[in-house]
Amino acid sequence: MARYDREHKQQTRQRIVEAAGRRLKADGIDGSGVSTLMADAGLTNGAFYAHFASKEDLVGEAVTAELRRQTEDVLGNVNNREELEQFVRNYLSPEHRDHRADGCPSAALLDELGRCGDATRQAYTAAVVELLGRLAAVLGEVGPETRVRVSSAYALMIGTIQLSRSLTDTELADAVLEEGVRNVLGILELR
Repeated sequence: MARYDREHKQQTRQRIVEAAGRRLKADGIDGSGVSTLMADAGLTNGAFYAHFASKEDLVGEAVTAELRRQTEDVLGNVNNREELEQFVRNYLSPEHRDHRADGCPSAALLDELGRCGDATRQAYTAAVVELLGRLAAVLGEVGPETRVRVSSAYALMIGTIQLSRSLTDTELADAVLEEGVRNVLGILELR
């Protein structure tokens, strides 16, 4: 039986984390068993413990990777107030609402993350603080008031998407998104 080198093991781990990120956002933490997560990565259950100590270990890493991907997207595409406004509009769009697996991990998983262990919540906190710091920097302001303002706007964005996803009345769901855009732009003073 051949042993794989360190690089192959790291690539496999990365493949598991990426597949898990999409699946967790689509089906939730509780709705995604280890066997499903591993199958999505093209692997068997038996390979899981060669890479992770527990499902929570994978969840923490996958959510952190998803938030870092989102932060990198913000870093690459949100450099001024106009681009920040477009980010808000894209986030609070029917496309984002309707494609959970491709969207924000906070909007997909926040309710479950609050019930995770300290390690997962600490990893999530660090990644969110980085994202919010980037958004605050775009506003050109520094300090606790800006942090609170940006945090409030992000929380409103998450809640708005979650509510819109939960409604079966498409007209109402779209109106919720539109009002969310107006409210977030107001909080961020982008109108």
